[in-house]
Amino acid sequence: MIALIDGDILCYRIGFATNEESKDVAIRTMATFLENMLMFDLDVSEWNTYLTGKKNFRNDVAVTAPYKGNRKSEKPVHHGLLREYLEYSWNGVVSDGNEADDEIAIAATSHGDDSIIVSLDKDFDQVQGWHYNFVKKDKYYIQHEEGLLNFYCQFLTGDRIDNIMGVKGIGPVKARKLLEDKTEREMFDICAEKLGSVDRAIENGILLYLQRTRNEIWKPPYENTECQSKGQKTTAVDSGTDTQHVSASGE
Repeated sequence: MIALIDGDILCYRIGFATNEESKDVAIRTMATFLENMLMFDLDVSEWNTYLTGKKNFRNDVAVTAPYKGNRKSEKPVHHGLLREYLEYSWNGVVSDGNEADDEIAIAATSHGDDSIIVSLDKDFDQVQGWHYNFVKKDKYYIQHEEGLLNFYCQFLTGDRIDNIMGVKGIGPVKARKLLEDKTEREMFDICAEKLGSVDRAIENGILLYLQRTRNEIWKPPYENTECQSKGQKTTAVDSGTDTQHVSASGE
């Protein structure tokens, strides 16, 4: 089994924990954590560590609110050092045009049940396969149907950390009650209604979806069909690796 490690989150957690320590202590803390987790908690001998690069297609997709626009710019003192250490000493994979999360989901899809996603990020709960929460030391498996429900629930709850807007007054429990035991098309339609438009639902879908293949852009559960939302027709147009959202007004 191969461990697919969320390096982004480790650089922040270990970084802030060693903010007042020396560079050597920061590196040793990261190394000790990874060695203990991989050897004793997971018992794996193969791993990749994923880091987000500078470019991200989601920045061009977000219309309702700037993607991750609410994040503070403060980083741990040793953040850059720890990133470099993971990249060159722990089989680092740096994303290009997408995020580390996408690259992890792509790898998890490719390796299937022979892989395990190592992170704290709830966004990964849309991906079928093995997962490991290294704080709770919780190993669990997500089935396809559960992953799909988790994905659509986020349409409604939004993602505060990534500045993706959901529906006011709808939290995880209410979202699940609205969407469970529904087909994917029914879940999408409910999300579009609650969000106020098909365009908003499509925007959230593209922002929230973790790629399973490189350059993949999420599409709603219909193609080249028209949907009615708040009196406005919206057509999803397949354009190869991209999805355009064309309203009846041409906007």
